[in-house]
Amino acid sequence: MKRKVLSILIVAIVSVALLAVGCGKKEEPAKPAESEKVEVVKVGAIFPLTGPAASTGVKLKYAIETAEEIINGEHPEIDVPLAKSAGLPNLGGAKIEFIFADHQANPEVARSEAERLIQNEKVVGLIGCYHSSATKPASQVAESFRIPFVAGSSSSAALTERGLKWFTRIAPNDDMETEFFFEYLKYLNEKYNADIKTIGVVYIDNEYGVHAAEMVRKWLKEKYEAEGFELVVDVKYPTNVSNVDTEVQKVKAKNPDAIFHASYIGDITQFVKKYKESNVVPKAVLNYCGGFQDPQFVVNLGKDADYFSGSNACTSALFDKMDALNKINEIYKAKSGVDFDGPSLEDFASAMVIADAINEAGSTDPQKIMDVIKTKEFYAPYFVSGKIQFAENGQNKYSASVMVQLQNGVYEAVWPEEFQTAEPKPAFPAWSER
Repeated sequence: MKRKVLSILIVAIVSVALLAVGCGKKEEPAKPAESEKVEVVKVGAIFPLTGPAASTGVKLKYAIETAEEIINGEHPEIDVPLAKSAGLPNLGGAKIEFIFADHQANPEVARSEAERLIQNEKVVGLIGCYHSSATKPASQVAESFRIPFVAGSSSSAALTERGLKWFTRIAPNDDMETEFFFEYLKYLNEKYNADIKTIGVVYIDNEYGVHAAEMVRKWLKEKYEAEGFELVVDVKYPTNVSNVDTEVQKVKAKNPDAIFHASYIGDITQFVKKYKESNVVPKAVLNYCGGFQDPQFVVNLGKDADYFSGSNACTSALFDKMDALNKINEIYKAKSGVDFDGPSLEDFASAMVIADAINEAGSTDPQKIMDVIKTKEFYAPYFVSGKIQFAENGQNKYSASVMVQLQNGVYEAVWPEEFQTAEPKPAFPAWSER
């Protein structure tokens, strides 16, 4: 009996061994499916929905919701990727869902919200955060979790100088914007004899403002001092500023021909009111991506907003020339009550890019998504550049900006000339003449 049991055991062991080796032939691994079939793909969207920049944050949220509607619906009339069919076709028509988080203009909150979205909500990517100071920690979290982060409107050049592999940014950075500003001033000098030589820089004391000021100093040293420009006043103000009397008096004392401003909507509104009260009349005020681009600037200041300028990815004056942008804006305006501005369009683009990359990858695998983001040239007919492509450091190679100037309450495109909707006014009139 014992021998019979032993024989059975031996046969069983041999059989298992034969099965394990497949009779000397290796098993081929199963081939992965060409694309996944999922119902919903989640992407985190971190913006300042409360706090000092809440009015801007809410409009950025509307921009993302506009992208979500275009992607998940059917809009054959709009010539942008993913508009013509509902959902993500390479993932079986899966819907994209942007999960919103509020960083309250607080970098530490941005960090914790990024962690929550990745760990609890299981997002496959992140977009945001408008404030560069919030984008910095949130994108570092994404890097540690190996999750793609596509920034829309954050402009600090330092963001793409950190060697991150999972971070990209659509907006031109403040390094690019600063060069753009100086070239515009040269254009005014050459074509309109504006005689702009002295520069002032006024900036908020955070990642965005401090780095913008650093870029002004850098470009002057490397190029523009030799071309006749001089920095005569450098004014930094606190993030919680409630009175700008001291800062404006510093500007008035030096009387620069042009002022470069890195400010948000509440700050720049205060400065303009105080410039008028103190009779500060520069020839030009150029604004980095931030408060000036918000249409609320005109609402806040009325005629006093005229003649201010800045780089912008969007202006309603271009809608008649750009069919896709015009049609997208109709959806956005129905939600927000206002037209797209530069930051809202840049964050709309971030949503479209990450959705396009997920669809192209045919997968929710972050590595596959990131591979597409890093290698694909994205079709973007809502930008004057018409396309988006990221360099090795994550910066979009193609600047979508034009110089805009407020004229009669309208953000007119004034430079480069190929996109011009109106000629620039090369000098401010007296406040009493408005």
